[in-house]
Amino acid sequence: MASLEESKTGSLLTPARRSAVAPFLAMDVFKESARLVQAGVDVVRMEAGEPGAPAPRRVRDAAIRALEDGRIGYTQTLGIPTLREAIARHYQNTYGVNVDPGRVAVTTGSSGGFVLAFLGLFDVGARVAIASPGYPAYRNILEALGVEVVGLSTRAADRHVVTGAMIEAAHADQKLDGVLLMSPANPTGTMMSEEVLRDICATCDQLGITFISDEIYHGLTYDFAAQTALNYSQNAVIVNSFSKYYCMTGWRIGWLVLPEPIVRPVEKLAQSLAISAPTLSQIAAEAAFDACEELEEVRRGYAESRAMLMQELPSIGLGEFHPVDGAFYVYVDVSRFTNDSMAFCKRMLEEARVAATPGLDFDREHGANSLRLSFAGTPGDVRKGVSRLRAWLR
Repeated sequence: MASLEESKTGSLLTPARRSAVAPFLAMDVFKESARLVQAGVDVVRMEAGEPGAPAPRRVRDAAIRALEDGRIGYTQTLGIPTLREAIARHYQNTYGVNVDPGRVAVTTGSSGGFVLAFLGLFDVGARVAIASPGYPAYRNILEALGVEVVGLSTRAADRHVVTGAMIEAAHADQKLDGVLLMSPANPTGTMMSEEVLRDICATCDQLGITFISDEIYHGLTYDFAAQTALNYSQNAVIVNSFSKYYCMTGWRIGWLVLPEPIVRPVEKLAQSLAISAPTLSQIAAEAAFDACEELEEVRRGYAESRAMLMQELPSIGLGEFHPVDGAFYVYVDVSRFTNDSMAFCKRMLEEARVAATPGLDFDREHGANSLRLSFAGTPGDVRKGVSRLRAWLR
């Protein structure tokens, strides 16, 4: 029997097996770079997947008015009706797709949306395919929920995007219950063409696979526009957020567009898990749809930084990267310098004072040879980061 002293120290407590997920290295780097900045160190922060710009003025003004009006209480579980209607109008105005506001669920960021969608769609033991390299939280959330994750390694021949043929082959090898893809993608910035997206939707519908389309970086494209999966399948589950294009990361507000049979299950889950998304953020988010002029100016800054990186990175030995079609990332091959991207990023932060995210976050098999550079900061900061890397890599 444990002694009283052992009980006091908490030695009887052991973490649940479901908590044994890999760390989100981007956030570990974020924490260390923030510590250095707080200590007065000049760090160029190219690790964070969040806009350097503040939320639009209209958004902040809407929040201020709401606070001045008084009480901020719960909302309906699936969101304020006018916000759900505004999100539905966004699909009509942007993509020409008619969406019933009743299919929209407002969530606590896209992260809260993933938890609700996964719980509503997949039982323990289900198999869900994701792209590799890909966003690490997908794997971690799915594994914590007892879902088996199947990696789909992309190829240069396919422009580093998953194709319908890849999904069909994985499903033939062992039945898939779901496929979760992002376009534009994190960490690569690659985008599916309309033809590829249409084929993926058709493949999933034909095979009875649930397709979850993460469209969080829509609006942040440079050479061609992104298309929603709703144009090709009413069975698709859409995840989006006000975090990236709308510059509202810390507001923690996102949404799902759900097939009608899944709406009530998700609502019941949300009633117990969160009651509702933050009311103040919901009120502010509704104003974001009227802030496009300000947001497009931010996007033009990203485009400037992207063009500069495309030109300058090859000249400092970082010329191998995935197509940067959208989002605000460059996924760079650093194999000529290292086979340990985590150690490389640590040295980069310590010696060059540039923060980046190791590729191991996004690809457990090949990520030791890659890192992600974010250009979500100002063009001036990005240029300073490249200048420091040029001097450091000599």
